[in-house]
Amino acid sequence: MIWWVLWGLGVAPSLSHGMTNEERLELRYESEDMFYHAYNAYMAKAWPADELMPLSCRGRFRGREPNRGDIDDAMGNFSLTLIDSLDMLVVLGDLEEFESAVKKVIRTVTFDSDIVVSVFETNIRIVGGLVSAHVLAELVQAKHGVMSWYRGELLNMALDCGTRLLPAFNSTTGLPYPRVNLKTGLQGVNSIQLTCTACAGSMILEFAALSRLSGEKIFEEKASKAMDVLWAARHRQSNLVGNVLNVNTGDWVRRDSGVGAGIDSYYEYVAKAYVLLGEDKYLERWNSHYSAVMKYLGSGPLMMDVHMHRPTTNSKHFVDALGAFWPGLQVLMGDLKPAIEQHEVLYQIMKRHNFLPEAVTADFQVHWGQHLLRPEFVESTYFLYKATQDPYYLEVGKKVLKSLQKYARVTCGYAAVKDVRTLQHEDRMDSFVITETFKYLYLLFAKEEDMFLDISQFVFTTEAHLLPLTLARLSNSTAVPVSDDFFYDEDEDVEYDMACPSTRYMFPGYDTPDAGAASLRKPLESLVDDSCPTKRILKRKLTASEFQSTSEDHLKLVRDMGITIITLPDGRVQLLHTFANAKTPEDGEEGLMFMQEMIDLSKQQSSNSESPPKMVTFQVDGKKHQLQAGPAQFGKELKEGLSVTGNIVLANHVRACGGSLQNGESMWGKIVVVERGDCMFVEKARVLQSLGAIGGIVMDNTDGTAATSSPLFAMSGDGVDDIKIPMVFLFMEESKTLMEILQEVNELKVTLEEKPEGSETAHSHSMHRTCKPPQEMEGESFSFIQGAEMRGRSFQPVKIDAPVGTGGLNQKRCLDKKYRKTCSYNSYIRHSILGN
Repeated sequence: MIWWVLWGLGVAPSLSHGMTNEERLELRYESEDMFYHAYNAYMAKAWPADELMPLSCRGRFRGREPNRGDIDDAMGNFSLTLIDSLDMLVVLGDLEEFESAVKKVIRTVTFDSDIVVSVFETNIRIVGGLVSAHVLAELVQAKHGVMSWYRGELLNMALDCGTRLLPAFNSTTGLPYPRVNLKTGLQGVNSIQLTCTACAGSMILEFAALSRLSGEKIFEEKASKAMDVLWAARHRQSNLVGNVLNVNTGDWVRRDSGVGAGIDSYYEYVAKAYVLLGEDKYLERWNSHYSAVMKYLGSGPLMMDVHMHRPTTNSKHFVDALGAFWPGLQVLMGDLKPAIEQHEVLYQIMKRHNFLPEAVTADFQVHWGQHLLRPEFVESTYFLYKATQDPYYLEVGKKVLKSLQKYARVTCGYAAVKDVRTLQHEDRMDSFVITETFKYLYLLFAKEEDMFLDISQFVFTTEAHLLPLTLARLSNSTAVPVSDDFFYDEDEDVEYDMACPSTRYMFPGYDTPDAGAASLRKPLESLVDDSCPTKRILKRKLTASEFQSTSEDHLKLVRDMGITIITLPDGRVQLLHTFANAKTPEDGEEGLMFMQEMIDLSKQQSSNSESPPKMVTFQVDGKKHQLQAGPAQFGKELKEGLSVTGNIVLANHVRACGGSLQNGESMWGKIVVVERGDCMFVEKARVLQSLGAIGGIVMDNTDGTAATSSPLFAMSGDGVDDIKIPMVFLFMEESKTLMEILQEVNELKVTLEEKPEGSETAHSHSMHRTCKPPQEMEGESFSFIQGAEMRGRSFQPVKIDAPVGTGGLNQKRCLDKKYRKTCSYNSYIRHSILGN
């Protein structure tokens, strides 16, 4: 087994000048302090919330803070950061706090919640965290005589959570859906059929451990089937996998292939599944994939993505920070030389910017400047030090540690960096900062003889949770209790597999591994500093701020950029960028810029303060009706007692897009009711304002939506502040109520106003819900495929939701009918909105 190259090359420590024992000890204590600074801030200011908001010094609960889109799907109001941190407490030997934290988890955490979560993130963070903590609880109970009360409660919780994830595997192929509702399964989320390779292929370690510890074999069977499907879906000539595929057809939607976002932990789990489970098929797959990756991606200083079906052609001009894990995986699987070289290039980039930017171009310029305090680069640094014992990597780790201390440490924990060029903070501290980044820093500076645990007996998951190597000896259908010799029983096969390769074989001509490693780094020392940005001026044909979804010319330009338009069941469309589909390479580059501009527009609108819900109020026969409505991110804001009252008039045509109106003269001084679709919300507002309307009500056209069951919806603008009238949004159920009353009342006077805090409407008795940010809205709205891609930490734009335009994009039957003067306009409205 080649895994064991990690644990040393069987040589004496380097005689070259390196870090003193005293300095290394100080850094170990400092990394430990960093963990406790973040952990204690979370426990004091945030727990039982999922995450700590380090600038606000409070917790981030799902549904209470403004929705951040797919990023929030990692959270389920289940004390995410606490569960993710449990095994780190044992690594530090803090058994008292570990026992206290385990009791808190058992006493307070539940998974019986009506919340949609990411299957991938919930597995690696929650299931993995619980399984690892269970194993360690049994270990400290057996070896150290503590936690005598513990009876497998964490394993039972992992089984509960894992069982709630199982419906995700009910696809035609066996690949898991990317989202699942913890209470209702796939209900309401099965329309999301696209998943990333890493999302579907990073379940096997946690689910196999769950099966082998519990005897419930279904978990390992489901995860193993997903791995088989991904292997079968690879391109047979290149042996590469793509980035995004459909869980029901198995067809690739994005064929770009790399080692970063969207694919990263799939390769990691192929390799580690062999190590943990001992099944030869995974080693064979790893060898095939690895040969292909190094053949097609490993020729340059950075691992640039290629097309899986045309692997000699690059598919992107940048690489993302998640690929920094790759050198560590290379070390684990025995290929040390390219790991040293790739890591050195990343380190040169990191030194230039104090942190590794979220993405850099092929010529080492910042593509995305954000830094989320990710662990991948530290992870690779740790593994390289373990393999070479080269003190150079201690110095690399010190550089990372000092940058975190200087630029990210705040009063309440550590704050993400919004842009490495400005070093501004972001009110965000993901759970992986505590459980991964600080764990790898601590392990890097801690000496093996001072460690509480024998780390060599464990495999790290992609979330750095610890799973014991001895799981390979357990059946996945028979629960085997942990015995005293569970962790330390060795046999001849294991001892043989721990044999190390010869230093002279790996570094001929060098007496020590660190001298050999230095010889590989030397030619790369000035690679980044000596590089100059490529100076190219790209003449733009269309920018995101100019884009109008109703323009056929704009739609054609977008398609030429390699952006595919996909119609969604709810009437929106999505923009999916694939560089290979662009008309020319220059069009493909413009497409990348267009997508990035869309993201920037979204962030600008996300920075706006949250708007509370609004109300549409009216009286009929002495009875007061109140319908909860969503706000708009443009126009006059209904707040501080400001309201607008007027008679209602229905737009004809109901979509109110430009020249389609036949009753514009009747809108003067009225509140006009229109329907969603065909053009942007803000375009409807401009039409109504130009005709003298004093306000507008936009009715949803998606069946089943209601204020009681749907997150509050905020209508997005286009960045131009020219609307002076208020606009509100009604979901379908509230729209039906309004339409039914309009059938019976000739003249109806309504008031548009802010919903008072604590009040209940006739159609909304639920708790206050947070507005969806532009990521989820019509207009410049975005959705991201989450995954390892993002290892939850999503940043790579995959799809962009845009408003429904003309030219056949909207396929709703009832809305294609034109109003005829021979029929009643109210009958037309009743048919088009109510469907009867």
